[in-house]
Amino acid sequence: MPTSGALSLDIRLFALTFAAIFVAELPDKTALATMVLASRRRPSAVFAGAAAAFAVQSAVAVAFGGLLSRLPPRLVRAGAGILFLVFAVAMWRGRPEPAGAAPAADHRHFWKTAATSFLVIFAAEWGDLTQLATAALAARYGRPLTIFLSATAALWTVTALATALGGRLGRAFDPRRLEKSAAAAFAVLGAYFLLAG
Repeated sequence: MPTSGALSLDIRLFALTFAAIFVAELPDKTALATMVLASRRRPSAVFAGAAAAFAVQSAVAVAFGGLLSRLPPRLVRAGAGILFLVFAVAMWRGRPEPAGAAPAADHRHFWKTAATSFLVIFAAEWGDLTQLATAALAARYGRPLTIFLSATAALWTVTALATALGGRLGRAFDPRRLEKSAAAAFAVLGAYFLLAG
């Protein structure tokens, strides 16, 4: 594995990695989860939590390189599935937030939403195609800084698109129906993880 310039930025490799991760992430379950969260919660808080989760997962992928693919897939899927089902139940039972919340309450809601988004995306991204691709690229090229920055930038770009779309949906539709739809989508994702393999 090449080691020279490991901490330098390779623009061509950055562009290649960005394009590959961006295209792979667009139809991914984490993009759907982000959009669903942003349709019912504050989009900026959803973005903050999801972006943090993606940054951590990209760092993990780069650090462990090819070893990441050796994690037990069934255990990863089961953990993610259970987490999605828990969030589905919480969303189904939750009540729409009042329109005129006080500033202090709004501040607390921001961090609560960011934390929820972090947990959902962090769990969903384990063993994901984009994480494995990031690990493989890091192992192949030996340029951890370039791979980390480009993969994270691609994931953040998709996250920004998903939160923007989810935020528009949230303003256009009835909050109670969106809450139930979000819960149903999370339940389907949770069941998929538990039943897939």
